[in-house]
Amino acid sequence: MNRRDFLAGLCGGLAAGSVLSNRAGAQARRLGMRYVDVTDKAGLAFSHNSGAYGGKLLPETLGSGCAFLDYDGDGWQDILLVNGMDWPGHKRIRSTLRLYRNNRDGTFSDATKSAGLDIELYGMGVAVGDWNNDGFPDVLITCVGQNRLFRNTGKGTFVDVTKSSGLARRRAFSTSALWVDFDRDGFLDLFVCNYVKWAAEHDVFCSRDGKEKFYCTPEAYRGETCWLFHNNGNGTFTDVTATSGVFDTSSKSLGVAMLDIDQDGWPDLFVANDTQPNKLYRNQQDGTFKEIGVGSGLAFSTDGKARAGMGADAADLDGSGRPTVAVTNFDNEMVGLYRPTGPRLYEDAAMRAGIGAASRTTLGFGCLFADVDLDGSLDLLVANGHIDDTVRNIRGNVGHAQPPHLFVNQGNGTFRDSAAEAGREFAQPWVGRGLACGDFDRDGDLDLLLTTNNGPARLFRNDQIDGNRSIRFRLVGTRSNRDGIGATVRIFHGGSSQSRLVKSGSSYLSQSELPVTFGVGRRDLVDRVVVNWPSGRTEEYKGLACGKAYECVEGRGVTAMAP
Repeated sequence: MNRRDFLAGLCGGLAAGSVLSNRAGAQARRLGMRYVDVTDKAGLAFSHNSGAYGGKLLPETLGSGCAFLDYDGDGWQDILLVNGMDWPGHKRIRSTLRLYRNNRDGTFSDATKSAGLDIELYGMGVAVGDWNNDGFPDVLITCVGQNRLFRNTGKGTFVDVTKSSGLARRRAFSTSALWVDFDRDGFLDLFVCNYVKWAAEHDVFCSRDGKEKFYCTPEAYRGETCWLFHNNGNGTFTDVTATSGVFDTSSKSLGVAMLDIDQDGWPDLFVANDTQPNKLYRNQQDGTFKEIGVGSGLAFSTDGKARAGMGADAADLDGSGRPTVAVTNFDNEMVGLYRPTGPRLYEDAAMRAGIGAASRTTLGFGCLFADVDLDGSLDLLVANGHIDDTVRNIRGNVGHAQPPHLFVNQGNGTFRDSAAEAGREFAQPWVGRGLACGDFDRDGDLDLLLTTNNGPARLFRNDQIDGNRSIRFRLVGTRSNRDGIGATVRIFHGGSSQSRLVKSGSSYLSQSELPVTFGVGRRDLVDRVVVNWPSGRTEEYKGLACGKAYECVEGRGVTAMAP
């Protein structure tokens, strides 16, 4: 049931995946990790405020995002949670962004006020990147209304530079965003998704019975173009949306992922659209993009329909260097898993991979690829939750709160949904929205941060059971942008290889940590590591020990980070 059919059903009056996830004769792998809910123990006291008061305004259904970031530069991942607010005329409580500083002992302290982020806004998404190359991560918050850019002063505080940077006086219903050095000049540019043309005073009346208001589908509104801002390198941005080739008012964009579809070292962009074809913007290496979504096979479902694209991520699943793209969709539309079949060509392999049927009755938002069990194969996590709390009255097998998916890579091209095996706390139903991963306790594995709509955020600690290890890399650019966003890190060991792209954005309204993590099983060493920097420089390191984290500084080599 897509968005259109869901509303039509209301107006009308209202584990097959596990079979597919194993080839004949193949045995499912036991999950070698568990997720433990440490939210309360860690001191994260947060509840998202959608502002819902009964008016059924469109933004209330979409939730907000989250991020792992090291805002104070101490080497430990902190947490940023985006919040909404009450609508004008319906004020009840004060709700702000929340920044939690990592205490390095498994707990966090609320640093929102001291950091200068004790600000009310109707926030949606977050993108983290050092856009001025001063060594401290800055934060963009996308909003309903005016987006806000906060510059990190390097002293534990942030300053609003929306106006001085040239991003002010642009109001929209913005959603996901990412930082990307699309022209490889060493400065991070900014890509922002916009959903539909909407304002509270022009909210469309939709109803199941002609009397009671219901949340509209995006078909009730006109689309809106995404924005691309070029970093001028002097603290300001120039809007290059029209000249760069990304201007498109038919889009209704919710998710964006950076990828390199043709391995040419130039970042491309995939945009997930709601009820409109997905877009694939190929970087033409001259400051412009060419949209090739339909021709690539990424625009539609296998039956040629535009789905309700929410979140997106891209990663190299097979060591080929070519990215696979995951897209979350509405219930009865299934998660899309687009695998490369040729130069700039993709096909949706979700059904035969064991992901399609298993996600048929869930409505997905955040999604990300991560090697959760550190076995050397990337898995797929999906946050689920419906948009309407009365959905079970319409379809008994679909709930408002829904368990997440943890699709564990079986190593043979298929996946098995192991959410229940990952722990009872993790697998319970949530009205899930944002999703991000990061190693907050620095034990080498990837912990998980999940936001819920009009509800709490949850922090899940990853506990390894099988003794698998990782090797982690934090990149620091010198000729490239400081974060190394757009760099590819490839490791070689025992005749096999893995690659990771350093990236901002992905998932849904959220951002995972910038350091990259490789699962290596029980290996002691990797044979060699190759880093391809956005500047075009290539560096190689040999014989690095596993179970450690390294800092790679462009042109200056690699060093093990202090424990």
